[in-house]
Amino acid sequence: MKRILMLATGGTIASKESGHGLSPAITWQEILSYVPAVRELCQVDAVQLMNLDSTNITPGHWLEMARAIRRAYDGYDGFVITHGTDTMAYTAAALSYLIQNSPKPIVVTGSQKSICLYDTDARMNLYNSFLYASDGDSHDVSLVFDGQAILGTRARKERTKSFNAFSSVDYPAAAVIRDGRLIRYLAPRTYPAGARPDFYDRLEERVLLLTLIPGMGPEGLRLLRDRYRALILQGFGVGGLPGGGEGPLAQELGAWLAQGKSIVMMTQVPYEGSDMAVYQVGQQVKEKYRLIEAYNMTLEAATAKLMWALGQGGDTEEIGRLFCRPVNMDMIR
Repeated sequence: MKRILMLATGGTIASKESGHGLSPAITWQEILSYVPAVRELCQVDAVQLMNLDSTNITPGHWLEMARAIRRAYDGYDGFVITHGTDTMAYTAAALSYLIQNSPKPIVVTGSQKSICLYDTDARMNLYNSFLYASDGDSHDVSLVFDGQAILGTRARKERTKSFNAFSSVDYPAAAVIRDGRLIRYLAPRTYPAGARPDFYDRLEERVLLLTLIPGMGPEGLRLLRDRYRALILQGFGVGGLPGGGEGPLAQELGAWLAQGKSIVMMTQVPYEGSDMAVYQVGQQVKEKYRLIEAYNMTLEAATAKLMWALGQGGDTEEIGRLFCRPVNMDMIR
């Protein structure tokens, strides 16, 4: 029987009414007591890493989760992390970069309703997560929710209340779980015996996200330039900048780059990604400036990967190289 370690971090799955709205208050012992059937799947141990609303999760907490898995890695066959849904896709992406090439599965899950409610989705999500983590063909970081196993770099929360809150963006779900059966759509990745993951322990939090709107000028970027090491700029459509390569926005991007900062360009459209070479307003910018293009990466993956790449040190060229190196199917060109 496989040994699985559960890391409890809070979220809706662990929430109770506080008198001022829902707040995490349920311990890992209580969570597991609602789903006794998981002990028929595997041997379960658990630790309470934190008990936070996922709105309050920070990159520091991602590092804490990765460290906990690293310490326990040799003693377990897999890991399940219970987490709030609001930033769950960010956490799944971040762990995909902090723990790369893992032959053991690391599953992130949660729920849209507290596990103590009668009509909750929490019990099925938790059971399915242990089922997936106990399967010998499961590897790397995944998000398991509403009967889907989604790669950690491809998940996005798209619904605020429905049980089918998460989608796999521009890539198929790795598997579905129906009536206790795990059905894989994709051939599982294989690892040689004795393979070890690559653990990383540094992230750079000083990343700014800016989404363009029609008529936006460069003033905000100019004011924030000295506070951040890198910028993610979400443009329109397949990727363009108002004014093209000669406009005031492009000139401000040039000032960021002149100070040794990294810039990632991506689309604000949820699906199908960017291609800045298509239109003049994008092609001019890409030809003139050394920008990094995210193509069909999710915002969550692009954010976490940029923080990870910056954390490894090096100049802008090395950061760009790390960002463009595919990890767990996060970028398809």
